[in-house]
Amino acid sequence: MIKQQGSNRIYTRELDESGRSVIRVVGTNRDENRAFIYMARHFHALGLPVPEVYWVSEDEMSYTQEDLGDILLFDHLEPTLLERTIRALAHVQVEGAKDFDWSVCFPVPAMDERSIRWDLNYFKYCFLKGTKLEFSEPKLEDDFDALVKNLLSTLNSQPSTFMYRDFQSRNVMIHNNEPYFIDFQGGRRGPTQYDVASFLWQAKANFSPALREQLIDAYLDELEKITITNHQSPITNKADWKSALPHFVLFRTLQVLGAYGYRGYFERKQHFLESIPLAIKNLHELFETNPELTTQYPYLYAISHDLLFLV
Repeated sequence: MIKQQGSNRIYTRELDESGRSVIRVVGTNRDENRAFIYMARHFHALGLPVPEVYWVSEDEMSYTQEDLGDILLFDHLEPTLLERTIRALAHVQVEGAKDFDWSVCFPVPAMDERSIRWDLNYFKYCFLKGTKLEFSEPKLEDDFDALVKNLLSTLNSQPSTFMYRDFQSRNVMIHNNEPYFIDFQGGRRGPTQYDVASFLWQAKANFSPALREQLIDAYLDELEKITITNHQSPITNKADWKSALPHFVLFRTLQVLGAYGYRGYFERKQHFLESIPLAIKNLHELFETNPELTTQYPYLYAISHDLLFLV
């Protein structure tokens, strides 16, 4: 058995009929399994760094995949590995979107207004209400409306790219000294900034501002190289891309606080409870280092101050 993190899927390491070590996955949702299997096969055929799927049961509730070992990027957050990882992300986002069947994505094919509001409500109902903090729902919804508008503006200005959605260092394995990506079954069509925000502002990774900036530049450099090769730009220009990034960092931070609240407050999983103070700190620092956010989302800024008293 392999220890579970945030999902209900069961993972075991075993030997197949040829004596090869494989990872068997038993899922709880056929559509989610189908999404992962399709994505893994699509990306693997393109030569992208994902595990190969070897076998799928007839009912699609179980499958085996390549055993990438036990080394998580999270346990080896070295600048060189981090840069190789974020450069590889650019290839998955852009090249992985080629001839991709978005209809197979689970639970939705693309990031849109409804899915954005799902995540914002996740924050409100699974985290914020769980803190017992008094807050004004009308003022909170006003800021949510402003955030939705800004996110959709960026989304509508970019071509189709694959959004991993849960791109963080616990979902990257180091195999033969190279990063390999796992747990991308929640991926969908979406903007490139979201995954960068997810990766660089992961609560427990605690990257310094200087390292974040270095990795952002490496990522954008790789996007430029892909543009030259493929004759299609996934971004308009670097300045516009960077100016939109803090809004996605805010959105992702709210989403993960919702997840931490649900897994921590309701399911009582210690790992997620431990992550809550770090995510609150990220939220507050985001506002402090991006004054434009305090103007556009004044009530969320006020809430970030109030939440500091919980940690």
